[in-house]
Amino acid sequence: MFGLEALDLARMQFAFTVSFHIIFPAITIGLASYLAVLEGLWLKTREEVYRDLYHFWSKIFAVNFGMGVVSGLVMAYQFGTNWSAFSDFAGAVTGPLLTYEVLTAFFLEAGFLGVMLFGWNRVGPGLHFFSTVMVAIGTIISTFWILASNSWMQTPQGFEIIDGRVVPVDWFAVVFNPSFPYRLVHMATAAFLATAFFVGASAAWHLLRGRDNPGIRKMLSMAMWMALLVAPVQAFIGDLHGLNTLKHQPAKIAAMEGHWDNSSGEATPLILFGWPDMEREETRFKVEVPYLGSLILTHSLDKQVPALKEFPKEDRPNSTVVFWSFRIMAGLGMLMILTGVWSLWLRWRGGLFQSRPFLYLCLWMGPSGLIAILAGWFTTEMGRQPWVVYGLMRTADAVSNHSVTQMSLTLVSFVVVYFVLFGAGLGYMMRLVRKGPVTNEGKEQGIGGPGQHRTPARPLSATEEGMDDDENAVTEPRN
Repeated sequence: MFGLEALDLARMQFAFTVSFHIIFPAITIGLASYLAVLEGLWLKTREEVYRDLYHFWSKIFAVNFGMGVVSGLVMAYQFGTNWSAFSDFAGAVTGPLLTYEVLTAFFLEAGFLGVMLFGWNRVGPGLHFFSTVMVAIGTIISTFWILASNSWMQTPQGFEIIDGRVVPVDWFAVVFNPSFPYRLVHMATAAFLATAFFVGASAAWHLLRGRDNPGIRKMLSMAMWMALLVAPVQAFIGDLHGLNTLKHQPAKIAAMEGHWDNSSGEATPLILFGWPDMEREETRFKVEVPYLGSLILTHSLDKQVPALKEFPKEDRPNSTVVFWSFRIMAGLGMLMILTGVWSLWLRWRGGLFQSRPFLYLCLWMGPSGLIAILAGWFTTEMGRQPWVVYGLMRTADAVSNHSVTQMSLTLVSFVVVYFVLFGAGLGYMMRLVRKGPVTNEGKEQGIGGPGQHRTPARPLSATEEGMDDDENAVTEPRN
């Protein structure tokens, strides 16, 4: 298939399924905590706007959660079908970690999810809030175990190799490997930011279409507070993560920076833009700032960053891809910080909900968090190459013995099924977003459900109403 080998197709298939899947857990993690905050604020203040927003976003959470579970199951099977050599070599570590994720996180989420989604009128407010919090905690626990497994593949420790297989000898060292704390906090924070900009974009879309109510304003306000406070923190976490990567995976850092040679003896410049050429072993058309690479990566003005030529060709990541994926992630991070600062200025001036240029920026920044997560994931995973377990097992040695034809057919099948199935799911989820939270200011308040003016709490409620009514609601501002 297009001159690709079975290994290339297996990598493409896993990259495709992971990229599709990671979108859903990221939003699930953020929305679960957002729902817990909304319900907690409603219990504390009894302001109806928080309850309206809870019912609205709980439906979107339910659809997103379902798609995340389905898309995640496929990857677990791929370890055995496409990467059987890896499973045989490292399964004694990765298998139990993924099992712990199911036993602790998935069972916790599944146990309380039904109460959270359908128990609003069936259990007391305290128990319902507890269920929402347990679901939110479950998403964090799930992140914990998944990142523990993946981080061990990046910085393995706590094991011995016996008869050609990894045998864990210290589970604490396996789980809390050198890169795990940084990657866990970085990923969880990224999920919160991605959700904040998703929520903010939906609010901006409604405001730009003339639909202005307390729920819409509260959504935008909360999203921008999150951007203002958390985006700079994420930049700081990213810096710590970079220092950790420089220590344990220097080749990845060299590829991210497009830095080839230290023969000059001078401090490392920061290459802002350029085109790393793997064949010519140089970064072409580069625009660089002297000393800044050393300052950012080593926090000094004289230390050098490891260069790609210091590593054998067969051990170098693809700098062309990693260089640009990292810059996409970092660039979007800077835009998130800018958006948060602009929101603070508009809030101080009293124009947060009226500035159309700002609202358009929020709208276009809606997918920025998810794009940044994908770019960061590509940087992490492709920067680890050519290793599947860093320093222990090469990716070429981990793949199953499949033919090009087999891999081509399954890859095409995955692409078709994913776009049809999850495309429909995403379309339905965006349909829910377009409907927006419904408030009923000045009228008798209902909990939600058939005949009520409020947004129903049932995840499939949007299928019972035509979109014509929704479009009218958007174009006719409420009093």
